[in-house]
Amino acid sequence: MNVSDALFNVFAGLFAVLILASLVGAGLHLRAAGRGGSATIDNLNARVRAWWAMILLIGLAIWVGRWGLIALFCFVSFQCLREYVSLTYTRRGDHLALVWSFFFFLPLQYYLIAIGWYGLFSILIPVYAFLLLPIVAVLGADTTRFLERAAKVQWGLMVCVYCISHVPALLTLEIPGFEERNVLLIVFVVLVVQASDVFQYVWGKLLGRRKLAPAVSPSKTLEGLLGGVASATLVGAAMWWITPFTPLQAGAIALVINAAGVFGGLVLSAIKRDRGVKDWGYMVEGHGGMLDRVDSLSFAAPIFFHIVRYWWVP
Repeated sequence: MNVSDALFNVFAGLFAVLILASLVGAGLHLRAAGRGGSATIDNLNARVRAWWAMILLIGLAIWVGRWGLIALFCFVSFQCLREYVSLTYTRRGDHLALVWSFFFFLPLQYYLIAIGWYGLFSILIPVYAFLLLPIVAVLGADTTRFLERAAKVQWGLMVCVYCISHVPALLTLEIPGFEERNVLLIVFVVLVVQASDVFQYVWGKLLGRRKLAPAVSPSKTLEGLLGGVASATLVGAAMWWITPFTPLQAGAIALVINAAGVFGGLVLSAIKRDRGVKDWGYMVEGHGGMLDRVDSLSFAAPIFFHIVRYWWVP
């Protein structure tokens, strides 16, 4: 099966699921309307509408091609970094470091991915940005909470730019027998990780009893976590046919990246709780901000990239 047929089948399946979810949501809304409505059903329908928009946007980027996908994730990184910085403590002395982050390191990271320079994009932020940004900040001559401020800028750049950029970086991998099909790896990692989030929400609402980490993420339950990860792992195993993996390998990799995604969500939830907010922003209806939507992916993407690179690239 060529890449066009594979993409057609995947998106046809996604649209079928979304149509079914929309019909079910509309039915539940009509039933709840007679009883004064339901916040849970309204939230579910908002999530379905957001998924329609996100799937269509990803589909459009894939249709545009390599540069479309790189531009999409560059925008995602920019928006995530903007949300992150808006909720973290900074001072006037950090402004130049933030300018370097937004307008130099972020676009350069994605440009290096576009030209396939792995040797530099893999160390640009963890080495060169790590060294340069504190130097730029210290020239502002403001030492108040300097260590905390410098660490926050580093964290934002790592999570919002470096980690997320590993999704389009999958396009640079040269896998024997899988040439010109790397976009399917992006489809795999995004769908598996996002499916885990969806299934955790569904299983949590249906069976959730025991809180997983109430001080960090009050809505997460142990039942939701186990059901969500297990269901998304099965989804990954079922999607083996669009990857260079066997069904067993696809399931094992899906389990690993789902676990990474869970911890990514918890870590970024802890940061939100520290800042006293529920969501990173309000960009995506039903989901909060952009960073709320890709928090799991930010931790899963680098792990998935390096699993594929070290085991499937000669």
